[in-house]
Amino acid sequence: MAELSAAGETGANRLTVSDDTKMRSPEALCFEQVTKSYGTEAGAVEVLRGVSFSLDTGEAMAVTGPSGSGKSTLLHLAATLETPTSGSIRIGGEEAHDLPERELATFRSRRVGLVFQDHYLLPQYTMLQNVLLPTVAAGNGENDAEARARALLERVGLGARVDHRPAQLSGGERQRAAIVRAVINRPSLLLCDEPTGNLDGETAGSVADLLLELHGDEKSALIVVTHSLELAERLPRRVELRAGLIEEVAPEQAAGG
Repeated sequence: MAELSAAGETGANRLTVSDDTKMRSPEALCFEQVTKSYGTEAGAVEVLRGVSFSLDTGEAMAVTGPSGSGKSTLLHLAATLETPTSGSIRIGGEEAHDLPERELATFRSRRVGLVFQDHYLLPQYTMLQNVLLPTVAAGNGENDAEARARALLERVGLGARVDHRPAQLSGGERQRAAIVRAVINRPSLLLCDEPTGNLDGETAGSVADLLLELHGDEKSALIVVTHSLELAERLPRRVELRAGLIEEVAPEQAAGG
């Protein structure tokens, strides 16, 4: 085993999935009239203004919008990294933000997978050790964790790189390892913030392929925040944030029709 140490709802602003989708799978994530404000010397700045939507298990959604529209704030709230100013956020039916901090951290490690624009792999650890870190944080280091990590790294083409450190890998390889790390605990919710933003076009395409394939294999709910319309159009559902409000993009519009 690799050695590790753990160091109201109205109009377009209310989004729901179809009734037949709800019958097939439970709700993975639900925002209800969520607002988020930040205090400044000039007064409160409202970033999200009553956002409501739901996402079911197995569903994938892109979030687009101009810079400053609240996309990353929405993702941080969904990841329980921030607390809403008002409104309700449920993950798998649970109001996770009500949990004490230690329980919330464990909940997040077990139920939420995160992929950022930067890989955030720890330079002193090998690829295998980096991938296994979330299992330690979640208190979830079962006997099969290393076997699963090795199988996933093999699955994404990094089977021969398990003992390499991040500096020995290319940017695309590091991002693939970061995706594996995000799914190692079988999270019900996979959240990605500009996952291809630092990659060239060809590498971005292959990383997007991998992300969507693993999402399908793992049956998680997937949210991808991106400025890339090419990536957004590959997801079956898309919403757009503007001035803190959310709006569903019709399929034909999302496809550029």
